[in-house]
Amino acid sequence: MALSKPIYNLLGIYFEKLYTNPVLTKSLTAATLSLGANYIAQRISGDDLDYNSLVAYGAFGLVFGGTCPHYFYSFIEKVTKNMKNRKMMQFLMQRFMYTPIFTVISLYFLSLFEGATPDQAQRKMLALYKKVLTANWTYLTIPVYVNFKYVHPMMRVLVTNLIGVFWTIYLAQKRKAAAKKRSSSSEKNEF
Repeated sequence: MALSKPIYNLLGIYFEKLYTNPVLTKSLTAATLSLGANYIAQRISGDDLDYNSLVAYGAFGLVFGGTCPHYFYSFIEKVTKNMKNRKMMQFLMQRFMYTPIFTVISLYFLSLFEGATPDQAQRKMLALYKKVLTANWTYLTIPVYVNFKYVHPMMRVLVTNLIGVFWTIYLAQKRKAAAKKRSSSSEKNEF
């Protein structure tokens, strides 16, 4: 029981900040979770730690990971307010409006934050977009549905970011595999 009081205190502080300053709280949470997920992905891969990638994922979470879902979820709460199948409409809007756009943003800006030029980031994004979007629709549809069906709107961004931890690990692995493939094909072209 002694451990539960500090946890309850932290949760109380988190919920208070979520209520008083939702965008900053969600952004800081997203940054922390994105950075942590990238760290885990790097540890799993067994390579040396890439600090540029850690900073890129943390920055992406800070800039986009809290703000984009916050404003999108607020928007769909208002738009679907009087709809009959409200949660289903919100779910469909998330899957078919938000996800394709956020996938572009993710792939492009993560590359930029890791040091790619805008042209390189665009090429990387175009190379991965269809595969990543298809994988997102394949693997994340059920967790996203559960999020809309059972989670209070105030907590959806947090749950989205927790789902995003696993997604970030997957995405980091996919991007790394694509980079290795590009590197090995460019080495073959040198000979």
